[in-house]
Amino acid sequence: MTTGNPLNVLVLCTGNSARSIIGESLFNHLGKGRIRAFSAGSKPSGKVNPVALETLEKHGIALPSEVRSKSWDEFAAVGAPQLDYIFTVCASAAGETCPIWPGHPATAHWGIADPAHVEPLEARREAFELAYRQLEKRVRAFLALPLETLSADEVKAAARRIHEEAGQEAQ
Repeated sequence: MTTGNPLNVLVLCTGNSARSIIGESLFNHLGKGRIRAFSAGSKPSGKVNPVALETLEKHGIALPSEVRSKSWDEFAAVGAPQLDYIFTVCASAAGETCPIWPGHPATAHWGIADPAHVEPLEARREAFELAYRQLEKRVRAFLALPLETLSADEVKAAARRIHEEAGQEAQ
């Protein structure tokens, strides 16, 4: 699918403040240059959740200084990176009418419960840790695929299987 260039992944969630930021960070960290990940939201909150940053730091994942909550419209605009894969990580973003993505990337839904509004703070930290582990498991499984040789339909089917298998293990 690629010619030695990194594969571009976009992780979407409504607010782009927590789960999508963690997903973007995991893809960039674990992808080791094979993946270039971004995140965005349909209704971005405008700020990154501090517990998301704390969770990533706890796991030794450095965030680039330019990490920010942003609109998915940036990735449908002229001059935006051509996307190979898009993952929605919240149900509301998965159900919304998405922009028309240039290049028609493969898409999949990896629903993860929203940790951002869990109270009290210690429970929120635990919820973020759970979301991190769930996303990490999916990202690792996805990166283990021979992405460069699979068709978009094969990748989409594999991404769905990864999510289903991860959900079954959580039960």
